[in-house]
This record gives sequence, structure tokens and C-alpha cells, in this order.
Amino acid sequence: MPNDTPEQRLAALGLRLPEVPQPIGTYVPFRIEGGFLYTSGQGPRGHAGVALRGKVPSEVGIEAAYAAARAVGLNLFATAAQAAGGLGRLKAVKVLGMVNADPDFEDHPKVINGCSDLFVAVLGENGRHARSAVGMASLPGRIPVEIEAIFRVLD
Repeated sequence: MPNDTPEQRLAALGLRLPEVPQPIGTYVPFRIEGGFLYTSGQGPRGHAGVALRGKVPSEVGIEAAYAAARAVGLNLFATAAQAAGGLGRLKAVKVLGMVNADPDFEDHPKVINGCSDLFVAVLGENGRHARSAVGMASLPGRIPVEIEAIFRVLD
């Protein structure tokens, strides 16, 4: 099968891992404890480093927020792959997705699916995870979505 590794599946999607961002505060991008890799929360930034800004859905539509969550998933993959020694060593365990939402917004899961769908597309069954998708009154820099993840590091 030509697309049998996570790296090959990522490439088949036309994606590549971005550079791992440097922390902008007093924290580390990840921590490995007891075989689990915990990532710090990340926002959407592309290879150009430009972040989308605004409330969902009044300033950022659900489709654009989904795409932003997918971009965050790619950023989380970059951090986790660097920490674990490759995408093939990752099993997603838990995702916490935070949406910078208007007060009456109810479709947070539709946004965070951008990250979850990417995890499953790239890692297959190892990408399936427990998840929380919640709304926030604000997020740093007015980003529309912030996501953190926990992975198990496979031998």
C-alpha cells in the first residue's frame, strides 16, 4: 500500500509539517511524562506564520474555523513528531479544543473536527481520541481556535 505510513498519508494530503514554534511565554512546547506526550496549546499559523483572528461565527465562519483547527492539528503534529521521533510513534489520546466563540454559538465540535479529522486521516486508528470542544469568551491574540493534545509515545 503506497500510503501506509503517517508521513506518506500526510504527503498524500499535500501537507508538510511546519517548523515548531518557539514559546512566547514561560512554558515549553511539550512535556513527556510516563510515556505520554503533552503539548502546549497552539493556535492557527501557516507556514508563513500568519494567524487568523476573530470570533466564530460572526467574524470567522465555521468552515474557516474548521480549516484553522486543521492547521492547529498540523502544528501539533510538528511538535509531537519532533518530540517523539516521528509521526509513526504517536497515538492520540485526548484533545482539548477551545473556540473563540460568540456567546450564542453552539457548534464547537464542528470547528474542532478540523483537528480530529486530520489526526485520523494521518494516524488512522492511532488518531482516534477522546475530546472536549468548548467555547471561550476570548483567546490570545483573538485567534479563533486553540488546541492542546495528549499523545502516547509508541515504542
